Amino acid sequence: MDQNKIHPDQKYIDGLAANDSLVIEMIYKKFAPKVVQFITNNSGDKDQAQDVIQEIMILLFNQAKAKKLQLTCPFDAYFFLLCKRRWLNELKNSANKGVTIYENVVSINESAHELIAQAEEFDEKQKLFETMFQKLGEKCQEVLKLSFSLKSMEEVAQKLNVTYGYVRKKKSLCVGQLTQWIQEAKNFNSLKNN
Repeated sequence: MDQNKIHPDQKYIDGLAANDSLVIEMIYKKFAPKVVQFITNNSGDKDQAQDVIQEIMILLFNQAKAKKLQLTCPFDAYFFLLCKRRWLNELKNSANKGVTIYENVVSINESAHELIAQAEEFDEKQKLFETMFQKLGEKCQEVLKLSFSLKSMEEVAQKLNVTYGYVRKKKSLCVGQLTQWIQEAKNFNSLKNN
């Protein structure tokens, strides 16, 4: 079987991208209990499990919206592995070194591991962008947010009640500053080529 063939479970990713409440509800019903069980069996509680699930759902939504996710393995394996890794990272970061991990998960195919790496990289890029975006001034953030959501710079200028020339110049300066900060970030080189 072709390793890069799109899995039928791509429907879950497409449903997330479309913000389909039925698909989201199905994901919570079908796949969340296994994650909750894993986290509660491994030094966590139900609230922490729900937090992890929510973070992963947001990551998957962002990846799906950016059209950066073509599922080549079962959604269950991918979702569980993402949640598991997020929880293990949280345990490691909280310096809770004396944790025993109870696992009864059978081998997860290689395709899922590749997708996990892509998701984690996507998440790192998103976090870097968001961190640097927050450093921008209020006006820069407003201009960029509007330019992401509106169809044309003319609409942005009209919405801000400024000239088209001003908004183009401001956007150019803001993007330049944002790009510079991202490129100067410590982890930029490790993310750049991926």
